Amino acid sequence: MRRGGVGDPGAGNPTTALGIMGLVPDPPGEVLSGSVLFEGQDLLQLPEKNMREIRGGKISMIFQDPMTSLNPVMTVGEQIAEVVLLHSRMSKQEARKKAMEMLEQVGIPGGRCDDYPHQFSGGMKQRVMIAIALACSPELLIADEPTTALDVTIQAQVLELMRNLKREYGTSLILITHDLGVVAKICDKVAVVYAGEIIEYGTLEDIYTDKRHPYTIGLFDSLPDIENEAAELKVIQGMVPDPSNLPEGCKFHPRCPYAQEGCKHGRVEPVQISETHMVRCGRFRSGEV
Repeated sequence: MRRGGVGDPGAGNPTTALGIMGLVPDPPGEVLSGSVLFEGQDLLQLPEKNMREIRGGKISMIFQDPMTSLNPVMTVGEQIAEVVLLHSRMSKQEARKKAMEMLEQVGIPGGRCDDYPHQFSGGMKQRVMIAIALACSPELLIADEPTTALDVTIQAQVLELMRNLKREYGTSLILITHDLGVVAKICDKVAVVYAGEIIEYGTLEDIYTDKRHPYTIGLFDSLPDIENEAAELKVIQGMVPDPSNLPEGCKFHPRCPYAQEGCKHGRVEPVQISETHMVRCGRFRSGEV
C-alpha cells in the first residue's frame, strides 16, 4: 500500500513522520496525545530500547535532504553496513557485502562503497539514502520529500526507483510531499493535512476527481493550467497558522471562502462521504454541500 500526505509547508507532515519514528526532539517537541499503532503495538508507549529495534529495521525513513542526512566522515558502505549490523546477526564482512549489493540495487556500482558522501552528486546521495532505508527490508518505509533537493530529471529517476524497489521488497510506503504530480504517480491513497490535522482522506480517485474540502480544492486550483498560458493562478488567501497559536474551531476557517459562524467554534468531526472518502468540514455537518 502506498499512502501520500500532502499540504502546505508547516502543515505538520514531517513532524508526524518523526512522531512515528520516535524522533521528535524533546525538548522542545512533545507528543501530548494520540497513538501510533504498528503490528498491534502503540509505538508511543514503547521504551526507547524497543523503538531502536523497530527504527531502521521494521520501519525506515528517507529524510528530506540527502546533503545533510549522510555522515560526511563515514564511507557510504560503512553507513549502509551500520544499519545491517544493528538489525541482523551478520558479520562485518557479510554486512559490507550486503552494502555493496544494496548500492547495486539503487543503480550505484558496488565498488563505490568506500567513497565518501562528498564524492556523490545529489541524486546519488538520495539513492544511498534509499539503500540505507531498504537494507533491512522494512515493512514500512517513510519518505519525507525525497525529491525536494533534486532537479526534475533526477526526481523522475528516484521516484521510479522507489516504486520498483517498493514492489520488489513488498514494503508499504508513506510519502510526504507538496507535489500533487508525485502523489498521482506513486500513491494509492491520499491524506490532505492542514495545521496538523487530516482534513480529507481517500483513494487517489476520490481526491483527484471528487475533492470536497475547500483547502483541497484550493490546492488543486493553484496548479498552473498548461493549456491556458494566459490563465491567472488562483491562490489560497492568508497564511498557514502558527502551530503554537492555532485558531479555534476549524483550523482553516480564517482562510476559507465558505466559513460560517459555526466554523469558528467547537471541534469539526470527520464525515464519511463514502466507504473510502472522509472529509472534515463544517459544510458537510450542516448539510450545505
